[in-house]
Amino acid sequence: QAQLEETGGRPVQVGDSLSLTCTSSGGTFGGYFIAWFRQAPGKEREFVASIGWYSEYTYYADFVKDRFTISKNGAENSVTLQMNSLRTDDTAVYYCGRLRYYSENPSSYDTWGLGTQVTVSS
Repeated sequence: QAQLEETGGRPVQVGDSLSLTCTSSGGTFGGYFIAWFRQAPGKEREFVASIGWYSEYTYYADFVKDRFTISKNGAENSVTLQMNSLRTDDTAVYYCGRLRYYSENPSSYDTWGLGTQVTVSS
């Protein structure tokens, strides 16, 4: 069974950029939608962005449009979330998940990584 791993989270300042990576071990992303979600303390997990591995169609939550970019690296079997103009309310644990279809509902996903912490301070 495939396992996902998120990397790249760290403390940053407001306005900084950060790149997160999602990799899969024991399986490929072929045929899946790979999504990034985030969960802030005391809040529910929320959709951030998604990409279809073959179609490369991308989807974004309104609050990250024009700031975040999701992309795939086929050679490395990974998905990157490039985050620019970070704000304090972007602070959260970021998770990646995979699904055979597009969904913004975290309950639809059954494969997650352990998450990576992004902390944005002013």
